[in-house]
Amino acid sequence: MPIHRAKSTRHPKPWGMSDLRPWSTEEEGWVAIGEIWFDTPESPASSLRLKLLFANEPLSVQVHPTDEVARGMGLPGGKTEAWYVVAAEPGARIGLGLTQNLTREQLFHALRDGSIADLLLWRTVMTGDSYLVPAGTVHAIGAGLIVAEIQQRADVTFRMFDHGRGRELHLEQAMAAAHGTPSPGAFEQFRLSDSRRLLATCPEFTFERIDLPASSTWALEASCESWVLALSGSGRVNGGTISIGEAFSAREDNATFHTGPSGLSALVAYANCMPHSRLLRRFDPQGREAPQKPHEAEVLARFSRAVAAYARPSRGIVP
Repeated sequence: MPIHRAKSTRHPKPWGMSDLRPWSTEEEGWVAIGEIWFDTPESPASSLRLKLLFANEPLSVQVHPTDEVARGMGLPGGKTEAWYVVAAEPGARIGLGLTQNLTREQLFHALRDGSIADLLLWRTVMTGDSYLVPAGTVHAIGAGLIVAEIQQRADVTFRMFDHGRGRELHLEQAMAAAHGTPSPGAFEQFRLSDSRRLLATCPEFTFERIDLPASSTWALEASCESWVLALSGSGRVNGGTISIGEAFSAREDNATFHTGPSGLSALVAYANCMPHSRLLRRFDPQGREAPQKPHEAEVLARFSRAVAAYARPSRGIVP
């Protein structure tokens, strides 16, 4: 299938930002934009969604259901997601998981009186941090953050607390979806090669950052649904240009990168397939493939160590 440049769509949110530069140069006036969604003609058949989040104020405390819970509610599927902190003001925080195990009764009362926000485990974050947010994890994004998010495509969110904004809460659904447990912290990132860093991985997707040197040529093998978002630098992809804030998707195809004079850094996410040992291949000026370092077996071994270092949160609410 061909490579598709993604179209970006802006979504106003009460917690958003009015100045999205350099991620978007379109004028929005005084409208607070909270999210940019990236879509292509293939998106309706996609299993993943790529977003940028702009948090001038804290987002709601919320939870997403697992596939099983969502389908039990008559919804198409659940939502596991991962975050990459693109920019963070000093002291910016995210909430991920709870400070303690809660019984179902304790969780019910925390939702009813709003104390769920105080029970969230808040963590100070820095630019470059990454987090896996498995479905069922109570979470929130604080103020002063720009976050890139890859997620299962089902957009189902149950708000638990919303800082008095007057929007609808979904307490009954949240009770059914939430794990009343603590959660692991930042994903322990692993360098897979000189150009690849693993940001998060789970059964639904793998999330990486790639950093390609100046004036170099690469092939990205999209053996399954893949998304790319440029973070810095510039280049050409299959004849088209790409620079900061631009994205494309591909599947069952190869994308050829020619990087510009400052190189190119980007996020890459791919769905429902094993970690890809040959995701990136470099070519010399004569078009010959350079030897892969490290060997693909070592890349897979590094994936295995990264997964072993990250313990997913416990399932279910304490009886």
